[in-house]
Amino acid sequence: MSDVVLRAAHVRVPCSTSNLGAGYDTVGLALNRYLDAVFEPDGGEALRVERTGTLGRLDGEGRPDLVADMLCHELKRLGAEASGLLRLHADIPVARGLGTSACAVLAGYDLARAVAGLPRDDHGAFDAALRHEGHGDNAAPSLFGGLRAVARTGDGPVVIGLDLSDRIGFAYAAPAARISTREARELLPRQVPHKVAAASLGRLAALMRGLAEANPELLRIGVRDELHVPHRLPLIPSAMAAISAGTDAGAWAVTVSGAGSGLIAFCDPDDAEAVATAMREVFDAGVGDPECVGFAVRPDVQGLRRLEPT
Repeated sequence: MSDVVLRAAHVRVPCSTSNLGAGYDTVGLALNRYLDAVFEPDGGEALRVERTGTLGRLDGEGRPDLVADMLCHELKRLGAEASGLLRLHADIPVARGLGTSACAVLAGYDLARAVAGLPRDDHGAFDAALRHEGHGDNAAPSLFGGLRAVARTGDGPVVIGLDLSDRIGFAYAAPAARISTREARELLPRQVPHKVAAASLGRLAALMRGLAEANPELLRIGVRDELHVPHRLPLIPSAMAAISAGTDAGAWAVTVSGAGSGLIAFCDPDDAEAVATAMREVFDAGVGDPECVGFAVRPDVQGLRRLEPT
C-alpha cells in the first residue's frame, strides 16, 4: 500500500508564443493566458476530469488529456494512484500556436508533485516537456517565465533568459482553424542551403536586439524568416491579409505564433488592442465565429506557479 497521501493542489501555467520569426525552435515568450489545473482528492477509486473554458470543446473529441495522463504517470512513478477530481480551466486558444501541449505536460508533472506533497522539480518538468515536444522553446518560458532561448548542447539543453523591453506591446489573433504542430513540421524542408542558414543567424541577432531595445526596424528584420514561416503561412486562412491589416493598424512586425494558426504582432503597447482587432476582423470576415479570436497580451514573467487550492 502506498505511503503517499494525496492532497489538494493548484498549478497555473502561462501559455507561450514561440519561434518569433528567426528564432525557430529556439526562442519563446510566456504570455498572460493560463492553464489552471486543480486536484481534489475525494476517496474515490478513479480520476475524474472536468474541463472548462477553451478546453471545454475537447470533451466531444475523444482525445486523451495530457494533464491527466502526466498526472497519473508521475503519481504512479511516485508510488500512488490518481483518484479524485481534476478540474482544468484555460483561456488559451487550443492548437493555434500558444504552446498548449507544453502547458499541459508541465501542469500535470508539477501537479503530481504538489499532490504528493513534494517540492518543485523544474529540471524534471522541463525534461518531461522536452521529451514530449521534441523542442523546448514553449516549455522554457511557460516554466520559468519571460523571454527564453534554449540552446542544445552535447550535455543537454541550456535555458537562457533574454532581455525584453517593456516598451513592446504584443497582439495575438487566430482564425477558427486549428493546426497540428506535427502537420506543420512535416511541411518543412529536410535541408536548407548554407546561405539560408547563415542569413537566419543574422536575423536571429536582429530579433534579439530588437526585443531588448524595442527597435521596430530590427524586429522587422528578425521576422523575415526562411526556415519555417513561408512553409506554414499557406496553412493559415487569410494570413497575408491579416498581417497587412495588423501592419496598417500600427504593428511594427507580424509573424506566425508557434506552428500557427495564430499570428503574433509586435507594436507600441498602446496599439496592441487595435492591432489584435484588425487581424481578428480579417480572420472572421464578418461571420462572427466565436472560435476566431484576437486580443492584446502581455509577457508573464513568473512562469509556472503553485496557488492555494480553491
